[in-house]
Amino acid sequence: MTNKIKYIFIATIFTASTVFAQERTKDTLDPEVVNVVKPYTPTISDAFKVKETPTLDDETTATKKPIKYNIFSIPVASTFTPAKGKAASVNKAKQEKLYDNYASLGVGTYTTILGEVYLNHALSRTESVGGYLSHHSSGGGIEGLLLDDKFSNTNLNVNYSKKLRDYSWTVDGGFLYQTYNWYGLPQPYFDATTADTLDVSHSYYGANFGGKIKFDDAWFKDGSVRFRRFGDNQGSGENRFVAKGKVNIPVQGETISTSITLDYLSGSFDRNYYTDDELKYGNFNVGVAPSYQLIEDDLTLNLGVNLVYLNDTEAGENKFYLYPNITASYRLVDELLIAYGGIEGGLIQNTYEDFAQINPFVSPTLFVAPTDQQYNASVGLKGRLSNNMSYNISGHYLADRNKALYRANSILGGATEDYQYGNSYRIVYDDVSTFSLAGELNVDVNRNFKLGMKAEYFAYSTDAEAEPWNLPDIKASLFMDYQINEHWFAGAGLFYVGERKDLFYEEATFFPTTPMTITLDSYFDANAHLGYKVNSQLSVYAKANNIANQDYQRWLNYPVQGIQFLAGATYQFDF
Repeated sequence: MTNKIKYIFIATIFTASTVFAQERTKDTLDPEVVNVVKPYTPTISDAFKVKETPTLDDETTATKKPIKYNIFSIPVASTFTPAKGKAASVNKAKQEKLYDNYASLGVGTYTTILGEVYLNHALSRTESVGGYLSHHSSGGGIEGLLLDDKFSNTNLNVNYSKKLRDYSWTVDGGFLYQTYNWYGLPQPYFDATTADTLDVSHSYYGANFGGKIKFDDAWFKDGSVRFRRFGDNQGSGENRFVAKGKVNIPVQGETISTSITLDYLSGSFDRNYYTDDELKYGNFNVGVAPSYQLIEDDLTLNLGVNLVYLNDTEAGENKFYLYPNITASYRLVDELLIAYGGIEGGLIQNTYEDFAQINPFVSPTLFVAPTDQQYNASVGLKGRLSNNMSYNISGHYLADRNKALYRANSILGGATEDYQYGNSYRIVYDDVSTFSLAGELNVDVNRNFKLGMKAEYFAYSTDAEAEPWNLPDIKASLFMDYQINEHWFAGAGLFYVGERKDLFYEEATFFPTTPMTITLDSYFDANAHLGYKVNSQLSVYAKANNIANQDYQRWLNYPVQGIQFLAGATYQFDF
């Protein structure tokens, strides 16, 4: 009876609370206007009520007596010792042995021979000697030529290095020997009758020696000296001596990094293009370029100038040049987006050796003078698109006074030299402004595959010359390297060069012709190679050049070899 009264009391309290809550809710309703947004659809939920006589399960609700458990500990003797855990072993790839020396030899079509030898030997922990020998030659055989087009290029360099506690130094020397032919005889202007009377071989030789020193912790950071002798079999020759040094000068707690350059050049040619009068040139310049670097957060700023004194030893003239030397970079988004730019300038020391290495078909009658690059303004963006992809976009505007341009020599009436038949090149100088846009993308697809591409557009403005002779309007390249597996590897390179312009004319004794501008077609060159690694020391390879077999002209009247194949082997070793 008591339990029944208790449950009736609980139900009464619950019902009263529910009614009270409903009344409170009703009392607190907002008496203001209520906007109805949809028709009201009332529903009635199922009602329920507490039973007056609840069902009780005495067996379930009865209080149970707690049970206590006791565990009796009994010591037991044991000789068991648990084994220590060991890390699971991982099968590692065998580290590839690196060799200090290699030799490579290949032969191919057009009687081509390509060889290289690189040597490096440690005499002790602090001393080493090394050397490098390269040779590239071809027997020629370009179809349709009237003259021999064979060539050879051999270079040798030896060096000795020593590392001490606070500084290191290196001395080295080298030689070069090159042979070419002025085979670009204009056709059909000349025929075999004229070609048979010409000896168009031209040889270059050179020697150089010098050294450099670098200090680890001193106000004098590094320095170098170099002497070069360059000449040919036509009586031409030049000497050049260059000394450079870099010092750090402390100024009121800051460091001013200063580069100092001494550059002496002297040379001569047996004659000029028209007469037997000797042609001499020479100058001596001194450059001082102080620079201060400011690094603050994401900004790196280099502020400097370049002061150059030039003494023309042949003309007896002196002149001072002042150039800006300012560069900056700013990290806009970490490594993803970096803005950079600057404005720089300098005096470019032109030499006979530099001209001949770019265009080996120049005549030994050049006028050699420096180029005054007043400024080179640049702006660009670079960074990474992902962990394996980087890019670089830039624009440049250059102002060059006395810029060296390659232009074909005229056909000389009454020619007495083998290079006076319109088959050689001269150097002309002009004030040239250059605007360029460039883009570059490099992709490391994975550890075994790399891809890179670059393209650049040029626009020129000349002062005295009608055209920017032999300067292309577009240059582009693409390369790829692929390690196929442990043994096989491959690669390819694609190159595109846009149109260039040159001049053709005859300076006859009585009836000279009107100069005619010639447009050289753009060209595309594709190269590829495939190799097999026999073991850690020996590899064999095959190469193909000018795969499209294009008969293009790099220089006016100078066609290149067609498709070329070459096979060879490379051997690595220690001694």
